[in-house]
Amino acid sequence: MQLAPSASRSRALPMAIALAFGLGLPMAPVSGSALEGPAPAKPGEATAPPAPAKPRVVIVATGGTIAGAGADAANSATYQAAKVPVDKLIAAVPAIAQIAEVRGEQAFQIASESFTNAQLIQLAKQVSALVKRDDVDGVVITHGTDTVEETAYFLDLVVKTDKPIVMVASMRPSTAISADGALNLLDAVVVAGAKDSRSKGVLLTMNDEIQAGRDSTKRVNIKPSAFFSQWGPLGMVVEGKTYWFRAPVKRHGTTSEFDIETIDSLPDVAIVYGSGNMHPEPYTSAVVGGAKAIIHAGTGNGSVAGYLVDTLKDIRSKGVQIIRSSRVGDGFVLRNAEQPDDKYDWVVAHDLNPQKAKILAAVALTKTQDTKELQRIFWEY
Repeated sequence: MQLAPSASRSRALPMAIALAFGLGLPMAPVSGSALEGPAPAKPGEATAPPAPAKPRVVIVATGGTIAGAGADAANSATYQAAKVPVDKLIAAVPAIAQIAEVRGEQAFQIASESFTNAQLIQLAKQVSALVKRDDVDGVVITHGTDTVEETAYFLDLVVKTDKPIVMVASMRPSTAISADGALNLLDAVVVAGAKDSRSKGVLLTMNDEIQAGRDSTKRVNIKPSAFFSQWGPLGMVVEGKTYWFRAPVKRHGTTSEFDIETIDSLPDVAIVYGSGNMHPEPYTSAVVGGAKAIIHAGTGNGSVAGYLVDTLKDIRSKGVQIIRSSRVGDGFVLRNAEQPDDKYDWVVAHDLNPQKAKILAAVALTKTQDTKELQRIFWEY
């Protein structure tokens, strides 16, 4: 009778033993594992080390496209944002459980263009409380792409921690055929739980890249590769592992002089976009509306049209700060070039784009009205 392979294997060892005994042949020793299974460890004998504990990450949800839904799978740019709650976001990416111990908190459920200063402060206080906890190793914040760069920079300035804070967003809703949110969220948890992410400031993880929250900006509105920094990404996430190539040098986190625990409101800061054939009314209306500073998003090197100089000088004489930024995507504004900033008592935004300059100006004005101090802050942050 021919035995099935499984039966042959199960009977081979006993038959070999019987044959050896019957013929009086010497028999090779048989390991205990073959007959009895693994031997118990002896007292004092080394055992395999336990698996390392998973990092503990909190996902704070605020809404945005990453929580959006479209009417059809072909809709990648037409959808309703902020529809999916945080527990469903987490459940949709089961691989997260292999990387970290995760729990979620729902801060808001809105599209990010609707963020106000009050919500920035509320979110920062919530995140600050979380990173103070011993049972939290990192925080991930889901957010809409429209203003994620502003929120990231605000948190970078005011939350005093060296624990990873990672912003994550998506350009396509979860219902789209080529949705990018699930992988972005998984990568964000990887970064938030990685020890080598500490002390690098607030980060933005999208499209496999790890960007500095201070530097990154949205430049494309219909592709997953939406965010860029003129200084390049800090690193990448590939198959669940972080790879780093540079580190931020501007002040942030524990080295920042600002602290959300002492900030309960922010002064109003306006942005006026530069172009040809400008009118003074946008500037004067901003002052009437209560702006404490105006970010001039000028052409080129933050240029101010000759026919507007007197308007801006008059506004500065009334105590409102004038900060020259640029509408150009890259580069930085040189002080006392194009305009005599020292003479007019103006500030330059250095390499910060207008929307980030607005965030820093609002935070800085909670501490000082001195123009020289404001300029120092723009150099250092």
